[in-house]
Amino acid sequence: MAKVELKQPVVDEIAGKIKDAKAAILVDYRGLTVEQDTNLRRQLREAGVEYKVYKNTMMKRAFEGTDFAELDPHLDGPSALALATDDVTAPARVIAKFAEKAKALEFKAGVIEGTFYDAAGLAELAKVPSREELLSRLLGSMQSPIANFARVINQIAEKKAEGGDAAPAETKAEEAPAEAEAPAEAKAEEAAPAEAPAAEAEAPAAE
Repeated sequence: MAKVELKQPVVDEIAGKIKDAKAAILVDYRGLTVEQDTNLRRQLREAGVEYKVYKNTMMKRAFEGTDFAELDPHLDGPSALALATDDVTAPARVIAKFAEKAKALEFKAGVIEGTFYDAAGLAELAKVPSREELLSRLLGSMQSPIANFARVINQIAEKKAEGGDAAPAETKAEEAPAEAEAPAEAKAEEAAPAEAPAAEAEAPAAE
């Protein structure tokens, strides 16, 4: 069987995987220990990322006619391919975090939703939070005003409750002086007619 025939199934495999992929990242894995490689694969798998080592010639043939053909210039040396169909930042995020301890792991290049990224671009892309984290932040920001509003309503209700207990005492205090002043005004009104006879008595003397 010709070598081309032996290689074709692998090329078809890669082509089938990248067909639905929204993100493809090439990494240089040289220098990783077996344990590190196993842990990396596990973490990528848990993030929904497919990771596999392929020969550069196989990937180049599979990339022909696709957006991933931009990766061809970086197909040199040992290369591993990380693919994602859902969370497009997951491959860069997981690999970048893993590389913090496994210094031998390096980005080569990637294509995310049709856009090419070099190693520096992938490092920046890795800082984008995951979809779950973004949704969690959004939910938290939505709940915060609601919680604050509920707290204000409770405070208003508490103040009204305190004010309601004090109201009767204040009302009595305001009514008390009014009742005390009433007799004094009445006495003043009663005293006014008493002066009228005195004025009338003086009138004959003037004649």
